Amino acid sequence: MEEFLRKVLHLLFGLLIVAVIAFVPKPQAIIIIAVSLLAGAVLIDALIHGFSIPMISRLVKNLGKRDAFPGKGAFFFVLSSLACLIVFDVSVVVPAVLALAVLDSVSTIIGVRLGRHRIYNGKSWEGFLSGIAITAACLLVILSPLYACITAVTAGIVEMFSPVDDNLLIPLVVCIVLSLAGVPG
Repeated sequence: MEEFLRKVLHLLFGLLIVAVIAFVPKPQAIIIIAVSLLAGAVLIDALIHGFSIPMISRLVKNLGKRDAFPGKGAFFFVLSSLACLIVFDVSVVVPAVLALAVLDSVSTIIGVRLGRHRIYNGKSWEGFLSGIAITAACLLVILSPLYACITAVTAGIVEMFSPVDDNLLIPLVVCIVLSLAGVPG
């Protein structure tokens, strides 16, 4: 149940970031996300130093991973979103961040619940394939079928084999691939 709630929160958090990037002009979106990253760093530092922060401390205690610094996933999610927004066009950043939000959440939820055939690093074919399929379907709202599939497969491969936190790499790699593929702006 804890992993399910963590991934639902991951999805909602990601959709909020996507909304800011998609609907706020780029310069203001960069400021909003940068300020959010700074606020997150301050909160993480306070938690590390033992401060109790209403609601945040409870979320971290109940949903945070035990082997990471508090809020690590969210911090890396915002950091990679900001870096991509600064470097790339919004037309590739929105699908990249949406792919991270959907794929990472869906593949874990399905993989934990229904995964029977392990591939790599404890991850399952069921989670991997369902993550790609559902992500591609969601991306069809903003991308052509070809680019939706390219994005979903790229995100799935990075999520499966990433040597570092996938919240850092998925948006970056997807932005690079979509930029090289010539996604229309």
